[in-house]
This record gives sequence, structure tokens and C-alpha cells, in this order.
Amino acid sequence: MKTSKKRGDNMGTHLAVFKGRKIRRILHGNEWWFSVVDVVAVLTDSSNPRDYWYKMKIRVKTEEGAELSTFCRQLKLESPDGKNYETDCANTESIFRIIQSIPSTKAEPFKRWLAKVGYERVQEIEDPELATKRTKALYKAKGYSDDWIEKRMRGIAIREELTDEWKKRNVKEKREYEILTAEIAKAAFGITPNKHKKLKGLKRENLRDHMNDLELIFSMLGEAATTEITRVDDAKGFHESKHSARKGGEVAGKAREDLERKTGRRVVSHENYLTEPERLKRLERKKR
Repeated sequence: MKTSKKRGDNMGTHLAVFKGRKIRRILHGNEWWFSVVDVVAVLTDSSNPRDYWYKMKIRVKTEEGAELSTFCRQLKLESPDGKNYETDCANTESIFRIIQSIPSTKAEPFKRWLAKVGYERVQEIEDPELATKRTKALYKAKGYSDDWIEKRMRGIAIREELTDEWKKRNVKEKREYEILTAEIAKAAFGITPNKHKKLKGLKRENLRDHMNDLELIFSMLGEAATTEITRVDDAKGFHESKHSARKGGEVAGKAREDLERKTGRRVVSHENYLTEPERLKRLERKKR
């Protein structure tokens, strides 16, 4: 009698590769779980990663009072002998916690790699939440704070609602979306997106990925207001939508100006989230 695996059950051992090193993983509960021993082997180059993991759990418990085992589950993974054995496995979020206790120069690039493969969408599973988790993990791996990530994710949701509204109203061309977005931004911040990027020293980078909290908040306000005004105006096509976009941006612009008057500080900032090595490279290029 044949048996079928239900959605979310283990679906066999898969391999992921980081810098030529193989890491076993298994699909469990609609997400990837990784062999902790394999991760330890990659990050430490230990000749005995199992022993390293065993001693590491003792050390962390002694020094920090934390039980790393609580982040793991025993799942069956295939070993070199072809047999399946119960193995300590952790999901992406838990692996992030575990590698905090591993001193390794590979930790940061591994985090970025893990964020990409840990939440990659599996064709057999249609779970929209995985895309959201993956995006959050990517920002987390880049060093963004949890508070910033939550604002960014909310901004993405508001943006999608707005673009869906534009689609319904026969806005089709990519260029039209860019112009409408620029209209909102210019009215909200008093400068065009290109000037905003230049102020932050950005080139091809995504402007919103380099906004501070207030910039994100006013971007959300401008786009949320535009969605509502577009509906009330019953805008049709690009030109009417452009008029509604300008009005939506003005809502955020007036709120921004009011805040600036009361605080004496500008909302638009030169701050960005470029990595330190990238900042140094750009400074060096400027000196030349």
C-alpha cells in the first residue's frame, strides 16, 4: 500500500551548498531545517564538528545560561552511509541564534547565504508567508533592526495595495508607475526620488532600503493616502491617477512640514544603510 506525505511533512534530505561545502537540510512544517553539525563544520573547519557542537552547547549553557538544544529538533537526515539518522536540525531563525555563539570570519557571509536559501520558495508548497519570511530574513542578515524591518514590511504591503489599485484603473506601463511614485515622493518629501538618492550617496541601491524610520513612515502615509484618494476620486487611467497621486503625496508633505516646524529638524536625511566596507570604498573613490 502506497503512502503519501502530507503537506508540511518531511520530504527527504536535500543539499544546499555554501562556498563548496554541503549542508544537509530537510523540509519540515513548510520550512527548511538545516543540520546543525553541518553548519558548525562549515563555520569552524573543525575536524570533529559533532564534538565541537557538543562542547559548544555546554559552554553556552555555562556562560549564558541558554540551552541551544531548545532551538533544535531531531529530524532524520541521510548520512554518508546512505542511512537516515536522527540529527540536530534548526530552522533559519534558530540557526541565526546558534551561529551568534560561533566565532568565525564566515559568520556574516553565511548569514546572507542562509537568508537566501533558508526561505527559498519550494514549488511543491504554495505558502505566501514564506516570501515574507524570506524578505525579513534578508533584511535581518544585512543588519537591519527588527523595528525597521517591521516598518519596511508594512510599507511593502501598502505599496502593493496601491499598485493593485492602479492596475484596476488601467495604469499599465512600468514608466507610468515610476512617474506616479515620483509624484507622491516629490509632494511628500519636497524633492524627487533621484535627488533623495543623491543626498544619501546612493546609485543603484533601492532608496527605501536606505530610509530611516521617519522617511519610511511618511512614504507609507503618502501611498496609503493616495490609495484612498484614488478610490474617492474614482481616478481612471494614468493622467487622473497622477492627479490623485499628487494629492496623496501632499497629505504626507503637510504632515512632514508640520513635524519639521515643531522639531526644527528635517525629515529627509543623508543617512543610509550601506555596509561599512562599501562606505570606505566610496570615500576612497571620492578622494581620488
